[in-house]
Amino acid sequence: MIDTESARLTPALTNLRVKIFADGADRAAIVSLAQNPLIKGFTTNPTLMNKAGIRDYEAFARDLLAVIPGYPISFEVFADDNDEMLRQARKIATWGENVYVKIPVTNTKRETTAPVIRALTQAGTRVNVTAIMTVAQVRRVCAALEGGAPASVSIFAGRIADTGRDPLPIVSDALAVIAAHPGVELIWASPREVLNVFHADSIGAHIITVTNDLLAKLELVGKNLDDFSLDTVKMFANDAAKAGFVL
Repeated sequence: MIDTESARLTPALTNLRVKIFADGADRAAIVSLAQNPLIKGFTTNPTLMNKAGIRDYEAFARDLLAVIPGYPISFEVFADDNDEMLRQARKIATWGENVYVKIPVTNTKRETTAPVIRALTQAGTRVNVTAIMTVAQVRRVCAALEGGAPASVSIFAGRIADTGRDPLPIVSDALAVIAAHPGVELIWASPREVLNVFHADSIGAHIITVTNDLLAKLELVGKNLDDFSLDTVKMFANDAAKAGFVL
């Protein structure tokens, strides 16, 4: 977990333009993070909720909205056809004015969800279009969002990097597309390291979603490298002693 006081005193973090959204499904962690000035919003998804052992989707979501009111927060549909996506999205949207409904860019059959996105945004529902990895997808999504409610477009930069590709040019090109669509923000999703926060900030991404394990590492930002080296040596020595190694 981020130490709040340390976060306040770290210029590299307090001067960030990119907004940090906590990404997770741990209720206690979410409640704690809501007290940290670095955190500007929250996101979750079915995978994170399943890992956290959540089985009552609506109860979990409504509870979070009650304990952290006022923050933008995204909840994702889990249907795989357009009609059911629309039904679920409309229901989720009624849970609060600060709710963004996450819609995957396609269903599992690779069919576009643009009609769903279009119907929702034109009705005033705030959507967060997720699982995007190409600029072509961004163009199709922005066309569907044209003239609608405020929205977010989540590019899974970390997953792009997992394929051996540099996500920075893709995210930069996506930002150029989004610039022509007022009210649409770009989310750098699935970061793999703390450095990605600064990558996202440097190219003008509006938001970056950060999981609890990476949020904890933000305390290391600006740490003296000689001190960090010594800490690492101490860790090795302590662990060797705990293991009782002998030669």
